[in-house]
Amino acid sequence: QVQLVESGGGSVQPGGSLRLSCAASGSIFSIVSMGWYRQAPGKQRELVATLTNSGSTGYVDSVKGRFTISRDNAKITVYLQMNNLKPEDTAVYYCNIFTLRVGAPSNYWGQGTQVTVSS
Repeated sequence: QVQLVESGGGSVQPGGSLRLSCAASGSIFSIVSMGWYRQAPGKQRELVATLTNSGSTGYVDSVKGRFTISRDNAKITVYLQMNNLKPEDTAVYYCNIFTLRVGAPSNYWGQGTQVTVSS
């Protein structure tokens, strides 16, 4: 059974930094992409950053230049370095791993970690 365990959330002042981690355990194969989503109160979940198996990255416009997604393939861990945090970054952050094995897609999700940016 695949599990994604997130860590690194917390409270920080505007301008501060946090690093989120998401470690996968269990048998997971044919990873297509790894990513981070977030959901603020009263809003829909949005895609924040993605990292494909080929190394391509993508970011929502609001975090470009401030957030960096990376991974450790050996540990099947994905990271999100968040710098110059703003109050509008406050949300629950979820990691996601998308796999495609024998034509069957699967999405795996972490439990979510709270990020609060406030003075």
